Amino acid sequence: MSRGQVVRTGGDLVVESLAALGATTVFGEPGQHALGLFDALRRSDLRYVGCRTELSVAFAADGHARATRSVTPFLVSTGPGALGTLPALMESRAASVPVLAVSSQIPADGLGGRRKGYLHELPDQATSFRDVVKSVRVVRTAGQIAPALAEAWEMALTAPTGPVLVEIPQDVLLAETGIPAVSELRVAPRPLVPRAELVAAAADLLVRAANPVILAGGGVVRAGAQAALLELAEELDAPVATTFGAKGAFPWEHPLSLQSWLEDRHLTAFLEEADVLLVVGSGLGELSSNYHTMRPRGRVVQIEADLGKLESNHPGLAVHADARLALEELARAVKGARTGGDGAAPLPGAQPAARSGTRSAVRDVLARVAARLDTQDLALERSVLAAIDRALPEQAPSFWDMTILAYWAWSAWPRPMESAQGAGGLGHALPAALGAAAATGGPVLAVSGDGGAMYGLAELATLRQHRLDVTWLIVDDGGYGILREYMTDAFGAATGTELARPDFVALAASFGVPAWHTTPEDLESDLARALRTPGPSVVVLPATLRMFAPTHLTS
Repeated sequence: MSRGQVVRTGGDLVVESLAALGATTVFGEPGQHALGLFDALRRSDLRYVGCRTELSVAFAADGHARATRSVTPFLVSTGPGALGTLPALMESRAASVPVLAVSSQIPADGLGGRRKGYLHELPDQATSFRDVVKSVRVVRTAGQIAPALAEAWEMALTAPTGPVLVEIPQDVLLAETGIPAVSELRVAPRPLVPRAELVAAAADLLVRAANPVILAGGGVVRAGAQAALLELAEELDAPVATTFGAKGAFPWEHPLSLQSWLEDRHLTAFLEEADVLLVVGSGLGELSSNYHTMRPRGRVVQIEADLGKLESNHPGLAVHADARLALEELARAVKGARTGGDGAAPLPGAQPAARSGTRSAVRDVLARVAARLDTQDLALERSVLAAIDRALPEQAPSFWDMTILAYWAWSAWPRPMESAQGAGGLGHALPAALGAAAATGGPVLAVSGDGGAMYGLAELATLRQHRLDVTWLIVDDGGYGILREYMTDAFGAATGTELARPDFVALAASFGVPAWHTTPEDLESDLARALRTPGPSVVVLPATLRMFAPTHLTS
């Protein structure tokens, strides 16, 4: 066969399948066993965005999937390449982000622990992923490629959404194939519909409740259930608090909004006092329960797509369902029970739509939270967060690393945001913002501390190469600031938290990325200027921020 003749291979089946499933962009990092995949990209219309580390590849796919609310694929090689994605896939699993990881494998005759001595060989690479992703499929032949990818895509989109992995041996990717080009693949994620009797029971509890309260989790946002949540809350006149992963689930300034002060004991007590607490799209885990100090005194109704999270922390009426489908059904049932819909009489004991004192009780909780903050000399932290809010365009997404400013944003940020609080790993913000910018065109904001920033420095080259419109705000306090606080509070001194770091401005300039230092006073104008300027930019804020005092330690 002549050198210039086009030969279709297993790699072509992969990229054809991804395109047929609806992918437009794929992230990746080449490696020896995966070269068949990357060669096939030359013959594909897929947009390829190459990152500099496999960790960033998977984080970028995570950010792209969050921005598009659909599956995003990435391509990596075997062994160290694939294993380097595990921390990011852990975040995608914790946050229910639909990412499709496609990894090469050693040649098929070495699979199953046969110990052939191939480069990057592991006895069972897939085992390393089975407790991290939703599903793992190891392809053995070219004929299995398209069905395996379609199955994985469907699994990623089925509630609870999440990451999946498909492994394909090197020789299968490289081998010539006579299988026709993949032109159509259909997937049909199974809708997770609530059982009618459970909806009826939940509606009965809520309409009879004297003091119903709603806690909305990230599942509300992932399911696109915001409108249904608003309708139900207003029908019940029920206050709504949102978890840190549910920013944007409920209007921040709505008179029923308790906002997101879940680490404040005043809000914790308010949730505890509800006679019916409706929890939607949350497992009531550590952060959402003020470090497991919340003890609901009334009935709990929990709507959750992840079966393992149902009643995992508190017993209650468990509704296994997609948040949007369940809230829509519940809103209809509550309205019918209250008004006597379909000709039926109103349910005896149903509460009126507007209970006296509900909105004033919400205002009182927020006033108590504000008063507690006012006693702690936190003007700098509050002003920095407010400056970022004013500088960021209304519809621009933002991605936050695990840093003190992000911990503030979880509670105080008034708009949607994305962070790595699902798994709590460092290095998410910049590559995830990079992925989102590839989806939206930008501008996108990434926020890191100087410690977390060190994980993603190489992606400045990716931003420059692909001209992605990301502004990276680095808050430089000379170390792992939140760990410094934790260790000092717990042990009286911090160890291992102080860091040597580069001149971030000079380093960014060496990549051809505009960068400058700012101050708290100039932050709003400098950040707004960077966000208005197309392409990548870096703004460095030298500042030592503090967290507000916790309440779970003294509750």
